[in-house]
Amino acid sequence: MSRLRAAPALTFDDVLLVPRHATVHPRAADGRSRFTRGIPLNVPLVSAAMDTVTEAEMAIAMARSGGIGVIHKNMTIDRQAAEVDRVKRSESGMILNPITLGPDRPLREAVQLMARFKISGVPMVDAQGRLVGIITNRDLQFERNLDRPLRDAMTKEHLITAPIGTTLDEAERILGTHRIEKLPVVDEQGVLRGLITVKDIFKRRQYPDANKDQHGRLRVAAAVGVSGDTRDRAAALLAAGCDVIVVDSAHGHSEGVLKQVARLREAFPDAQLIGGNVATKDGACALVERGVDAIKVGVGPGAMCTTRMMTGVGRPQFSAVLECAAEARRLGKHVWADGGVRHPRDVALALAAGASQVMIGSWFAGTCESPGDVYRDPQGQLYKESFGMASARAVSWASVSPSWRRSRCILHGEAKASASGRFDTAKMALRRRGFSWKIVVPPSLSVAVLMSSGSNLQP
Repeated sequence: MSRLRAAPALTFDDVLLVPRHATVHPRAADGRSRFTRGIPLNVPLVSAAMDTVTEAEMAIAMARSGGIGVIHKNMTIDRQAAEVDRVKRSESGMILNPITLGPDRPLREAVQLMARFKISGVPMVDAQGRLVGIITNRDLQFERNLDRPLRDAMTKEHLITAPIGTTLDEAERILGTHRIEKLPVVDEQGVLRGLITVKDIFKRRQYPDANKDQHGRLRVAAAVGVSGDTRDRAAALLAAGCDVIVVDSAHGHSEGVLKQVARLREAFPDAQLIGGNVATKDGACALVERGVDAIKVGVGPGAMCTTRMMTGVGRPQFSAVLECAAEARRLGKHVWADGGVRHPRDVALALAAGASQVMIGSWFAGTCESPGDVYRDPQGQLYKESFGMASARAVSWASVSPSWRRSRCILHGEAKASASGRFDTAKMALRRRGFSWKIVVPPSLSVAVLMSSGSNLQP
């Protein structure tokens, strides 16, 4: 009997928030939160590191809406790093390391680069990195022989450039005056140092709440495991510009995971590092002692997770978040609530229990931005399949190439799919609004089940 917990454990279904006097209107509430010690979020939502949920497309959509996506690890190191690179290149205040080609390369390479990165032009540089021209879609529009060198088609006369230190407002004026879409930034020797595009300036207006780094690039996280290649994977991800490394395991309070976290912290002392998953304050404390910046909480609560059914291990998510968040606050850290969110109210409950962010998989699975093939059921309804990361399907899925391009072609931007084959009302709202919504817990709410003891929870 001594091994049994005497205290009750609560799921989200066991808890309601008691309404109290509020002095702020929900529309005026601030939903910003702290993701790690160095990264804030404008919306406290994180897309799960699942191979049917988050790759580059989902990570871009989440970051544009103020959240962040965690790119899953069920792929090769090079491919995962390439997914991170796609997110970082998707938009930027100024592109610090723009894609370039030499003037002697064939036109075919420019066409391939533009298609791969969804860009409309590529600067041309010589062996010393000096800008010698630029090739755009307009230059390639009537080209038929793609084996010709780029120097025969690129624009090389009267190039419009800007010096280092040009602000985005100044760049916008230059772009508008000369009716151009790309503005190369060069130093005094003519060496290309960056690239400002009109597309990035427009996106800054279109997505004012976007989650961006100090260089104006979208932020992205990526998951790693505890296998032998973890250090090499983390190094490749950080080199590609990854903002956060997430050590992702079903049992984060195990010696293998703790040692891996300690090794990564030693190897990359400046990296933003997340560890998990745990469900107790002892697990949270152990991860903090190894150097994590935030803790991922949740063992088996996810809609597609089979941990509890297969192993009998887990803990009701509300109680897990409540306990771990209290310990994390004592240690000056933050927690994510990972899993167990089936209704919009569960997000509010997780935040009220002390979570800084809520990680969600099932809501985002099946959207246009999620990976996966699109199927049609006998009634003609389009859907995608989703499954847990520990399932046999997930293991076999790791070797499959990304198929979101086929998905988007089939759906034409009007997907009506989910993990079970249908959107419920909440997911339809998510899709229509492009993830631009916010769930905010006003500071005047407390948790009903704790009111009898006089305890209040601060979101």
